[in-house]
Amino acid sequence: MSPKQNERGFTLIEMLVALSVFSLAALALIRLQAYTTRNAAELELRVIAQSVVRNRAVEILTDPRPPTLGETRGEEQNGGLQWQWTQTAKLTEDQGFVQVDIAAREPISGAPASLTILRPSGLRLDEPSADGQAATQDGLSQQ
Repeated sequence: MSPKQNERGFTLIEMLVALSVFSLAALALIRLQAYTTRNAAELELRVIAQSVVRNRAVEILTDPRPPTLGETRGEEQNGGLQWQWTQTAKLTEDQGFVQVDIAAREPISGAPASLTILRPSGLRLDEPSADGQAATQDGLSQQ
């Protein structure tokens, strides 16, 4: 039986080409899904890291005592993970404020976050400190 002139269909080569194009598109979608999933997990860690540094900033800003000058390290549990944070406090040029740089990092993935805040330096020279001692020149305790 020979095919009639008005009957049309796909040849085997056309079907193979269509199948290969479809396969490439499917592989690209699978790769995109894997990339999106990986980035979502990384983004979640970055959001938690930002939460850690912001929590630390709130603690510094609400503490009635000014932060200790120099570097301070600590750990905090957040989002089911243990986070390491570092804060570095130094006087600004006018010495009326303390600049505090806060950084947090999750030890396994290394998801980083950082924040810089300014806070009043605290004591004035003519006021005694909370323990009755005279204030230092900058009103801050030295580490």
